[in-house]
Amino acid sequence: MAEKVNLTERVRRLQEFYLRHQRMPSYAEIARLLNLRSKNAVFRLVEKLRRLNILDKDATGRLIPKNLAAPIKLLGTVEAGFPSPAEEELLDRVSLDRWLVTNSAATFLLKVTGDSMSGAGILPGDTVLVDRAPAPKNGDIVIAEVDGAWTMKFFYKEGGKIVLRAANPKYPPIKPRRELKIGGVVTAVIRKYR
Repeated sequence: MAEKVNLTERVRRLQEFYLRHQRMPSYAEIARLLNLRSKNAVFRLVEKLRRLNILDKDATGRLIPKNLAAPIKLLGTVEAGFPSPAEEELLDRVSLDRWLVTNSAATFLLKVTGDSMSGAGILPGDTVLVDRAPAPKNGDIVIAEVDGAWTMKFFYKEGGKIVLRAANPKYPPIKPRRELKIGGVVTAVIRKYR
């Protein structure tokens, strides 16, 4: 029982560090933060937290958060059409990281410039969440390097050839002439209003 309280407090301290610095602590910082005297103790704790799905490591061994972000209350639904009565009811608690990211080691954010995807609701200044892992399917929005230049477009495979299409009619379809690299599939768009 004492270990469980101790682990909860350790997770809370790691969460505070992550929220304050917007990054995971290094192994040395974890040792100082949690008063752990040996590297082995830090490694054992990290492995335990990985088994609990609280954090993970990327391909380089750097720690990445999985469920360290503070969960937010999910209170129900809201009618975007005609107004309707609604009751505030706590349905769940949601971690945005956990909800939005399925593969944290392969996921990254990009800031959007340009208006070629405005018809898909992706506007200049938005941030998109991109997952490198999945193979793109027809209709996916992808980040692609086309003949040496990067862009974000709808992905289509037509007659064995790949065509990238904008969501704004003023941009023509792009057919790679020499080279096409898919950098990832867009999985979410984030827009801050304030």
